[in-house]
Amino acid sequence: MRFASLGSGSKGNATLVQAGDTLLMIDCGFSLRETTRRLARLGLEPAQLDAILVTHEHTDHSSGVAILSRKHQIPVYLTHGTFGSGRCDNCFSTRPVGLNQRFSIGAVEVQAIAVPHDAREPCQYRFFYQGKSLGVLTDLGSITPHVVDSYRSCDALVLEFNHDRQLLQNGVYPHHLKRRVGGDWGHLNNMQAAALLDKIHHAALRHLVVAHVSENNNSRQHAEKALLSVLESLDDVVWADQGEGFDWLVLD
Repeated sequence: MRFASLGSGSKGNATLVQAGDTLLMIDCGFSLRETTRRLARLGLEPAQLDAILVTHEHTDHSSGVAILSRKHQIPVYLTHGTFGSGRCDNCFSTRPVGLNQRFSIGAVEVQAIAVPHDAREPCQYRFFYQGKSLGVLTDLGSITPHVVDSYRSCDALVLEFNHDRQLLQNGVYPHHLKRRVGGDWGHLNNMQAAALLDKIHHAALRHLVVAHVSENNNSRQHAEKALLSVLESLDDVVWADQGEGFDWLVLD
């Protein structure tokens, strides 16, 4: 199993998971042209996708889903609530799934995991293939016991380090947006993400990707400080960015 990103942040998100002959995309917040361009950077074409999995309906995760699905006849998996939002209407095919349901797409087993976020029925995903597992966890405002249990003992994890609390509070966002981002249904701050790592047996991680980092309310220095409160070294940490995402990482 291998995984990569086309871009991570408030301007658009898409993550790829490939195992055996199955290629999945989690979210698509880019235009069709931009998605095609970014896939080409990784040596792929849209027609190779077997499915798109949507985490929630916010534009930076869903804006490109329907057109990509229709153009290349790709089925879309999403929760019933996300389907009901209307943001992914007119897809080639939609296949609603239940929260915490496990299902298979080709060679990959997938679990949809409930998370606290200000959307209709948001979820994140964990992927299983030949005894290895990958967790993708962004866009949640607080750490619930269910989240901890669901992401324990992953072999690889893509984890949101969205903002530094002090930078957010002292920044230029209006008060209502600060409350939303920093609230229990918003996004993880650096210390919350580090605390989650401390609870899920992070020593087993072969890959840790820092993702969905705010360009306005965070910095690499602030995120690194939080990481070093629970990790001995940053040598194996990969940073996902808005422009390039990150290149293929392999779990074998």
